[in-house]
Amino acid sequence: MNRLPPTNAWPQLPLSAWKDTRDTLHMWTQVVGKVRLALEPMINQWWQVPLYVTVQGLSTSLMPYGNRGLEATFDFQHHVLDLRTTEGTSRQVALAPRSVADFYTEVMRRLTELDVPVKIYPRPVEVPVAIPFAEDKDHAAYDAAYAHRFWLSLVQAHRVLTAFRARFTGKVSPVHFFWGSFDLAVTRFSGRTAPRHPGGVPHVADWVEQEAYSHEISSCGYWPGGAEEGAFYSYAYPEPEGFPDRPVEPADAVYDRRLQEFVLPYQVVRSDADPDATLLTFAQSTYEAAADLAGWDRGALERATRRQATGEAGMTGQTG
Repeated sequence: MNRLPPTNAWPQLPLSAWKDTRDTLHMWTQVVGKVRLALEPMINQWWQVPLYVTVQGLSTSLMPYGNRGLEATFDFQHHVLDLRTTEGTSRQVALAPRSVADFYTEVMRRLTELDVPVKIYPRPVEVPVAIPFAEDKDHAAYDAAYAHRFWLSLVQAHRVLTAFRARFTGKVSPVHFFWGSFDLAVTRFSGRTAPRHPGGVPHVADWVEQEAYSHEISSCGYWPGGAEEGAFYSYAYPEPEGFPDRPVEPADAVYDRRLQEFVLPYQVVRSDADPDATLLTFAQSTYEAAADLAGWDRGALERATRRQATGEAGMTGQTG
C-alpha cells in the first residue's frame, strides 16, 4: 500500500535562516551542472542539463565519458558531493562551509583523479553578478540542517509534481532541477511552435533561451525564493491574452506582474491540512488558465481518469 507521508513531511524553510546557504548551493550546483552540460549530447529544451531529485539529494544521473560513465550526487544526508564512475572508482568532496572557489578547485581536482578531466565555462549564469568560480570567495556558507530541509522540500514537491505530470499525455518534461535558475520544474507542451523568445536573461546568450522556449508551454515549479519560505510558480510562454486576470485556485495564489507568473507561497502549501491537494489544485488551475486561453487541444493532450478529481492513488494512500 502507498502510505501517506507524515504530517511534518513538508519542512519549515524560512529564507532568513538559510539564504546564504541557498546562494552558496546555487553556485555549487552550477559547477556540477556545467560538468553535465559539457559531457551530455544536446537534447531539446536543454533537458540534458538539469539535476534530479534522488533518495540522497540531487544527482546528474549517469553521464557519458567516452565508453565510461560518471555520476555526481549532492548527498544531503551525508553532506558530500559523491563522484562515481562505472569502473567502480569514486571520490568525495565535502559539503561544509567553504567558498565556491575552494569547492570548484576540489571538484576539478577530483575529476582529474578519476581520469575524467572536464573543461567547463567557469562562471555562473542566470544571476545578476557572475563571479568566476575560481574567484568567488563571497559565497561560502553551508548549514547542513537547512540543506537537508531543502532536499526534503524538493522530495515532496517532486512527488506532487510527478502526479501532476502523469495527467498529461502530450509532450511533457521530466520533473527536473535547473541549476541556472535553481528551481524544480515540470513543463507541458501544446505541440505548437512559439514566437522567437526575446532573450535578455543575465549572462545567458539569447539563443539559449530561444531553444528553451522554441515551443508553446505551460510550466509549473518550485523556487526557494520569492516569498518568506520560497514559492511555487506557474507561467505560460507565450503568455495568452487575459492570463494575468484569469481567476485561479487556491485563493492564496496571485499573479506577480514583475515575474509574469502565478505564485503560491510554499508556506501556504506546507501548512495546509492537505498540502498535496493544495499544490495539485494550483498546478491544475493555472495550467487550465494557460491552455484554455491559448486554445490548446486539451482533449488530445490530457489523460481523463476518474481519479483525477479526487487525487491520484499514490496521493490518497489507495491502490488501484
